[in-house]
Parts: sequence; C-alpha cells; structure tokens
Amino acid sequence: MSNMKPNGPAYLPGDPTPAEQVDRIVRVDQAGEFGAVRIYAGQSAVLRRGPAADAVKEMAAQETQHLDTFDRQIAARRVRPTALGPFWHVAGYALGATTALLGEKAAMACTVAVEDVIDEHYANQLEALGDDETELREIITEFRDDELAHRDTGLAHGAEEAPGYPLLSTAVKGGSRLAIWLSERF
Repeated sequence: MSNMKPNGPAYLPGDPTPAEQVDRIVRVDQAGEFGAVRIYAGQSAVLRRGPAADAVKEMAAQETQHLDTFDRQIAARRVRPTALGPFWHVAGYALGATTALLGEKAAMACTVAVEDVIDEHYANQLEALGDDETELREIITEFRDDELAHRDTGLAHGAEEAPGYPLLSTAVKGGSRLAIWLSERF
C-alpha cells in the first residue's frame, strides 16, 4: 500500500485511499500516454515531410515507449485502465489531425499546450506520491523530463506563431485537463 503525502485536510468521506490514489495515477498516466500516441498518429497522417514531421515522428516514438511502460504498470499492479480508451482513441487522433491540418505551427502549438498541462500534472503527482513508490516516482520524473523536451521542441518549431495561438492553446489545455480528470475516475 502506498504512503501518499497529505495534500490539504485529512481524508474526508469519499476521498480515495492512498492505494486508490496510486491506481488513479497509473490509470491516468497510461491513458495520457495513449492519448499522446494517438495525437501524434493524427499529426503524422497529415504532416508527411519536413522538419515538423520529423519532430513529430521522434516525439511519437518516445510516447510509444512511455505507453509501453504504463501498459506494463497497469498489468503488474492490476489497475483497471480507463473505460474511456475508445473515446481517447478517436479524440486524440482527431485533435492531432485537426491541428496538423491548421498547419505545422498549429500542430506544434497543440504539443506545447498538452505538455504544459502534463508538466503541471506530473509535478502534482510527484508531490503526492509517498516514499514507498520509488519506481513510479522515477518513471514519472523521467517522463516529465521527456515531456518538457517535447514542449521545447514545439516552441522551437514556431508553436507561438500559430494563427490564433492563445485561443488554440487555451482550448487544448482545457481539453487536456478535462481528459485527466475523467481518466482518473472512469
């Protein structure tokens, strides 16, 4: 059983136990990596050549490795995956393809927005995890560093120059936060 750090008031009725909280972390992180793989699949279907396409392929390969790791965590810990997998399959691909259809910079803006939310999300998880979850902490720390590198790649490829960047960024961040909330619970 995990020893989660207290994050505010004592447990209240209906709060997840420390073990349930670890299950949520594994569930949502596996769902997030699945969503990232699908976003990059959608972007790759549209962006076929050029520097942005090459960057997407590299990031997609890394996200596939992340997904494989969390698939193994799901199995080893016997955590129920999110019930929303079929939805994330379609929604992730659609988000990737749609942003890529708006142009390379919009695709990179999508990456930057998602990775900004994931950075915050992983930081919160690291703060909440107990000391007996060393392996999970190490995985999340490593993957957070990778996600920050993806954000930097998106910025280097002109994400902030995308038409309507503030609006696009706000929409993608809002959708990412909602996906996290839903995947933790369902």
